[in-house]
Amino acid sequence: MVRRNTLGQDFRRLWGAYAVSAAGSAVSMGALPLIALVVLDSSAFQVSVLAALSAVASAVIALPLGVRIEHQYKRPVMITADLARCLLLASIPVAMAFDRLTFTQLCVVGVLQTTASVAFDAASGAHLKALVLPEHRLRANSLFETTNWISVSAGPPVGGLLIGALGAAATMVVDALSFLGSAVGIHRIRQPEPAPPARVGTAHLGRDIAAGWQYLLRHPGLRPLFFNALLFGGSVMMASPLMAVLMLDELGLAPWQYGLALGLPCVGGVLGSRLTPLLTRRFGQRRVLLVSGVARTVWTILLPLTPSGALGLCVIVAADFSLLFSAGVFNPSFTTYRMAATPDAYMSRVSTSWSVGAKTCQAAFVIAGGLIAAAGVRGALLIAGLLCIVSALLLPWRRARLSSGHVPSPTPEAAPSPATDSPAA
Repeated sequence: MVRRNTLGQDFRRLWGAYAVSAAGSAVSMGALPLIALVVLDSSAFQVSVLAALSAVASAVIALPLGVRIEHQYKRPVMITADLARCLLLASIPVAMAFDRLTFTQLCVVGVLQTTASVAFDAASGAHLKALVLPEHRLRANSLFETTNWISVSAGPPVGGLLIGALGAAATMVVDALSFLGSAVGIHRIRQPEPAPPARVGTAHLGRDIAAGWQYLLRHPGLRPLFFNALLFGGSVMMASPLMAVLMLDELGLAPWQYGLALGLPCVGGVLGSRLTPLLTRRFGQRRVLLVSGVARTVWTILLPLTPSGALGLCVIVAADFSLLFSAGVFNPSFTTYRMAATPDAYMSRVSTSWSVGAKTCQAAFVIAGGLIAAAGVRGALLIAGLLCIVSALLLPWRRARLSSGHVPSPTPEAAPSPATDSPAA
């Protein structure tokens, strides 16, 4: 049996690889639609199509990938996904240099890059579970969450400076190189991986895909958390582009104020994620999960009530700071619970199913928000805020749901003992 270490040198290598790729992605955040608008003079509808197509098409491709990843070593999958993202993103500045960039290429890159991201996430969750002992997973997930929020906070301003000095292609180069750096960091991990779950019985793609969904939807703790994530994440994504319209058009905020409203609240995510281990030790995982899950839902309702001027900017920053602080506490706690509640034989498929469901739902909410906003941006934001609050009802309020670890195996391919290290309620 392979011995899993604690947060030692190998974890630091993995964490460093994640930090490099997260920083690169944050620097290039929004670069694809920006290039579509500025370089190709695409319409607003085409930009919306680019975002929706990337989410929906990649979901179709990623579902069978989850099955294949389940029964393979995860580290090679992660490195391959990183190298694929590097080459895909690098193709854009190369095409721009030769004046050969097309909207079709942007769509292809968007779809395949998102697919590679889903594949990486499906492998990385199972890989981290094998690398880190159960008692250290919350701290590990907290560190990843903190890194993500720091990157999101600092990356876009740096990206803006790069775009202003060197053009939009520069951020794509940075992002491509960051994935190359991530692949190198993962390759440097020395601890051998445990053997992947063995396939039992004859392979059947449809049945194998369904098994991930069935496990997710039958588990008494994961099922409500999944539907909560769909409604909450969809509502937040629905509000995101509408806030740009509200701040820049209706409130007349200056570009620097808009940037401040986007970056400053991310400090809340950093603080929340750093406090999660402490809060969990003090109050227990179930209470932290439920309280932070409710707390993150109540702030979006303030956005459609935002007044003009400096007071409006303060309201937006305060609301988003509070939302991200609560999300920063919730996310590591939830990720740790999902790791414990999902047996190794289903880790990649459950992760893929979750990602596909979330991305597809978010794309639908964004489109719906755009249609509703035709009758008024504030009205659409109010609906998004109300849906956020309703999502709190979908949390696993029954104590037995979070404490339950046994779920019948959905297929005869495996008979694991789910969540043998599942956290107590």
